[in-house]
Amino acid sequence: MKKTIWITGGSTGIGKALAIKFANEGWNVAISARRENLLKELSEKFENIYDFNLDVTNKNDCKIIFDQILERFGGVDICFFSTGTWDPKKEKDIDVEQIENVFRVNFFGTVNSIKAVEQYYKDKKDGAIVIVSSIAGYRGLPNSTGYGPSKSALNNLAESLYFDFGRFNVRVSLVSPGFIKTPMTDKNDFKMPFLKTPEYAAEKIYDGLIKKNNFEIHFPKELTLTLKFFSILPYKIYFYLVKKLTKFQKK
Repeated sequence: MKKTIWITGGSTGIGKALAIKFANEGWNVAISARRENLLKELSEKFENIYDFNLDVTNKNDCKIIFDQILERFGGVDICFFSTGTWDPKKEKDIDVEQIENVFRVNFFGTVNSIKAVEQYYKDKKDGAIVIVSSIAGYRGLPNSTGYGPSKSALNNLAESLYFDFGRFNVRVSLVSPGFIKTPMTDKNDFKMPFLKTPEYAAEKIYDGLIKKNNFEIHFPKELTLTLKFFSILPYKIYFYLVKKLTKFQKK
């Protein structure tokens, strides 16, 4: 039987590139996102990509759509949850409404999606749940009042669920991309070191999920390993280095 993956955030960026990668590898691919027109464009190009319009902030709809996917394919092997939002202009101050929206989409949208598949996977006792975070979740960064904290919360969630689902033989993985050229990162007005394409990300994720069995899939290593080293530094050294590297200025 052909295997099936469900991808949220599948209309653009990493989600779209991964959908194409898995489709080319012969999988059934169910893609979800809010922009129905972009989903349909992709599903019309590939006979084994199927669109399921969804706003992950609606927890009831998450369960409805997952049930529709199960009915269509009979089962799901991998759930890849990559919905995210980011507005750098609103991250520079404490914009409470913006922070609430970022958490609603990035964190609670992922939680809603996981909740929708929880019982299915615990009953099945097989499969994988993948949570897409970011290198921004490793440690606090300047001008990141909502996005970074939401990704840090996802890191902690993934670590917790690793144990909880592991008891049911269900794999939980965390994806921590560096800078990937997507409509979201196109908003950035700063230099993004080691900027990679969505296709590069899709290859790394596919290899990490299918050919390896690590908890975290992170890339590009030139950037992620440096930031992992930063994450274990004492605060005094970490703050000093980040200030220097980001040309932090007092106001």
